[in-house]
Amino acid sequence: MLNPVIYIMGVSGSGKTTIGKLVAASTGLPFFDADDFHPEPNKQKMKAGEALTDADRQPWLLRLQQLAIVQSGIKGAVIACSALKENYRNILTNGVPQPVWVFLQGSYELIYKRMEKRSGHFMPAHLLQSQFDSLEIPENALTISIEEKPEVISAQIKQYLQIN
Repeated sequence: MLNPVIYIMGVSGSGKTTIGKLVAASTGLPFFDADDFHPEPNKQKMKAGEALTDADRQPWLLRLQQLAIVQSGIKGAVIACSALKENYRNILTNGVPQPVWVFLQGSYELIYKRMEKRSGHFMPAHLLQSQFDSLEIPENALTISIEEKPEVISAQIKQYLQIN
């Protein structure tokens, strides 16, 4: 696959960053965390315990789409992004040749426990339900259970992509 853009998606706390970094390291592709592209008002809104609206997400999605287009012309990329709704995924892949979606799937209970243990993230655990409420399960994605160890998940993704 030439210059792949691999989106690692799922609700907050599903392990997108951890898995994305492992896949990037093992493939030589650059890694980008979509959280780093949120405008400050979005981060402040989430810190205050408010879920983002589609209008809040629009500029963020467009920034990520442009990043993916640029990276697909250079080397490709691994992008960790919640991409909860089909229309978000459509925006993110518009103009991106051969995007690959990997959906990290896990139960609310497991992910909530993980979120309670992490520190320094602007997304509080009590907003997790809003993510599950918004989630539209992707039809055209590799779906992987997050119950496996991160290294196993990364290896499954590489195997799916047929990358040595």
